[in-house]
Amino acid sequence: MKLLFIGDVVGSPGRHGLAAAMPGLKERFSPDLTVVNGENSAGGMGITEKTARNIFDNGADVITLGNHTYRHRDAYDFLDNAEKVIRPANYRKANPGKGMVIVEAGDPGMRIAIINLSGTVGLRAARSPFDEADALLADLEGNADAIFVDFHAEVTSEKVALGWYLDGRVAAVCGTHTHVPTADGRVLPGGTAFISDVGMTGARESVLGVKKEQAIERMRTEMPVRFETATEDVWVMGAAIEINAEGLADSIEPFLVPAA
Repeated sequence: MKLLFIGDVVGSPGRHGLAAAMPGLKERFSPDLTVVNGENSAGGMGITEKTARNIFDNGADVITLGNHTYRHRDAYDFLDNAEKVIRPANYRKANPGKGMVIVEAGDPGMRIAIINLSGTVGLRAARSPFDEADALLADLEGNADAIFVDFHAEVTSEKVALGWYLDGRVAAVCGTHTHVPTADGRVLPGGTAFISDVGMTGARESVLGVKKEQAIERMRTEMPVRFETATEDVWVMGAAIEINAEGLADSIEPFLVPAA
């Protein structure tokens, strides 16, 4: 089966770009399952029920999140009740939402577990992503045919380390959060597709999705600046992964496509 993963959707420009590009991506890759990171979909930070439904309407089967999961308090009940919206599993268990979902996809139907994890270098989480991955994989024994991991992490070294740690145990480990696509996409020796970061779905004429003038002013002056989502030159970034009957990857194909 083929899984299509799309990186952090940033604000309304990212959502509109996703809507514009999705038909072409579906035609190009013919995915059986589409996973989209939506943690920046509401005004550039966080997610709401409205933005989640918009992402689902535009072709996502599962939405993953990250460090801005709880930015909008009015989304907490939605996170608790949404079946296919997941936040990092290594957050506190009492927090709204859940960190994993199992869906059926492909022909014949494969049980695909989608796991969301947060890094702990430069980000806050309740537990180590390595320990959390071990616990989740033990729970999934016999209950999933393949496992996909969205690792939302700050530093490349932590992402690479988790990729090697899970090599041969999951179908893919794809990094998100830093919004810049990396050139290290490959299938590791044990059969796990890996990429440090798939990039973002948003304006490239920006600083990580923020209007470039505002980000430059903040960095240059070290004074508070109100950030706004950039709108120009929107691209959609992600990766397509072929998963075989053994639950491992045959290939990974990163992509960057203009939304227009």
